[in-house]
Amino acid sequence: MRKEASFALGLCLMLCLSGCGSAERQRDQESTKSAEAAQSSQVTQAPQTAQDSQADGASFTTDTKIEDVINDPAFEEYGRLIFPVNSSYYSGSTLGGLRLTWYNNIDPSETVEIVNYLKEHALAGDTVFYDIYTEEEKAADPQKEDTGLFFFRGEPGAKFAVCNAGGGFAYVGAMQDSFPHALELSKQGYNAFALIYRPGAQTACEDLARAISFIFENAEELQIDTDCYSLWGGSAGARMAAWLGSYGPAAFGGENLPQPGAVIMQYTGHSDYTENDPPTFACVGENDGIASWRTMERRLQALSSLGIPTEFHHYPGLGHGFGLGTGTAAEGWLDEAVTFWEAQM
Repeated sequence: MRKEASFALGLCLMLCLSGCGSAERQRDQESTKSAEAAQSSQVTQAPQTAQDSQADGASFTTDTKIEDVINDPAFEEYGRLIFPVNSSYYSGSTLGGLRLTWYNNIDPSETVEIVNYLKEHALAGDTVFYDIYTEEEKAADPQKEDTGLFFFRGEPGAKFAVCNAGGGFAYVGAMQDSFPHALELSKQGYNAFALIYRPGAQTACEDLARAISFIFENAEELQIDTDCYSLWGGSAGARMAAWLGSYGPAAFGGENLPQPGAVIMQYTGHSDYTENDPPTFACVGENDGIASWRTMERRLQALSSLGIPTEFHHYPGLGHGFGLGTGTAAEGWLDEAVTFWEAQM
C-alpha cells in the first residue's frame, strides 16, 4: 500500500540522522561561520569579462587555490556554489588538498577536470549554471539563493539525468558526489545536471522536484529528451532520488510529471519503498560505517519481489562516499548503472 510522502520523509530522515547524526551534531557545534556570499542571479550567458579570467583562460591545476576557483570571473557569482557554501564541511586550501566531510577516495585529478570543464564551457559562451527559482522567490526565501543546476552537456536531443550529492542533508558534497557523475554521463552522450540544494530532507526534495520541473519546462531550449530520465544520488542524495522516484515531483511541490525511468543509488541505508517504485540500481561498500549494505540489499529484494527491475552491488573493503570509485573495488560501477538505465529505455 502506498505510503504518504510526508510520513516517509519523517521516518527516513530519522533513519538518515541516526546513521550520521553524531557526526553532524559535532559539525554543527563546531561550525560558527558561513561562506555564503552575494545573492546569485539568473545566468544565461558567459560574462563579457571572461577573457580576463585566471591567466587569460589558463587551466586550473591541483595547486590552484579553491578561493581562486570560486572567485574566477568566468563563473560570475555562481562560483561560490561549486564548493560547499558552508566552508566548515570541507578542508584544504587547494584543489589537490580538497577534503569533504563523510567522503573517501576523493581523486584530485577528477576535481581539476571538473572545474576546467566548467570554465572551458563558460569561456566558450555555454550556460553551465541555471537558477531554478526566480528573483522574487529568492527574495522571499534567501536560502533559495544557494540552489541551482550545473549543466554537463551531452548530445543534443539525448536523455537526461539529475545527479544529487550527499552531505547528511547538512551540505552538498557535489565535487565528489554529483559533479563527477554528471561529467562522466556527459562523456557518454547523456545530458546531466548536478543539483545544488538547500539543507534539510524536505527542502532538498522540494528543490529536486523544482529542478525536474524546470528541466521539463525548458526541455526545448536545453535540447534534451525528457522520456525515461534518471535520478542519481549518493548518501542523502540517494534518499532524494528514491523519494522522488517513489512519490513523484508533485508530492514535493513540483509539476505532475512522469516518474523517472530509473533510480541510481549509492551508499545509503534508505529502506522506504512503494509498489510503484521505478527500476532501481544500487551499490554500497561493505565497510560503510554510515549505511549498511544489508539494508539496501533487503530493499532491492523487496522491489524485485514486486516485479520491479533491480540490480545491486556491494564491494568488499570499501567505505562511505567513494564517488566514481576510481582505483577501488567499485571502479566501473557507473558504466554498469548506465547499462541498467539503458535497459529501461
